[in-house]
Amino acid sequence: MVDTLPEMTAKDIEILYSEKAKVQIKLTSPLLVSKTEDEPVLLFPKGFTVFFYDSAMNLTSTITAEYGISYEKKKLMEARSNVVVENLEKGEKLNTEELFWDRDKQIIYSNSFVKLTSSATVIMGDGLTSKEPFEELVISHPTGPIEIKDEPQK
Repeated sequence: MVDTLPEMTAKDIEILYSEKAKVQIKLTSPLLVSKTEDEPVLLFPKGFTVFFYDSAMNLTSTITAEYGISYEKKKLMEARSNVVVENLEKGEKLNTEELFWDRDKQIIYSNSFVKLTSSATVIMGDGLTSKEPFEELVISHPTGPIEIKDEPQK
């Protein structure tokens, strides 16, 4: 006798994450596959979009990817393939092939090549760490034009 793992699929889903009755994050996807294994996982084989909101429900940033996995017990989400993060408040766009979102620690990070584009410059690096939602960004081994302001002479 072979045991089968329970699996559930859903189309055109929307998941809301809220705190104190205020929606902070919305996740949408054309397809969700829920699997109960050693650790329950949610798979997004056709991609997903995550929307981050401030306390006034203004959209502040988004994350999109062509594939995703959410490890439910760890509260860790992995985005793969054509990952794009946009900070709408700062006008910045990040491109990478792999990105992790730790919901417990409220951080977003990557150990893969990243490209950050703003209206003024393009910076590339070997990874990044950022507070959720895409704030206080730190890029590992950055390359590209970086503006350094001179200290006034005394």
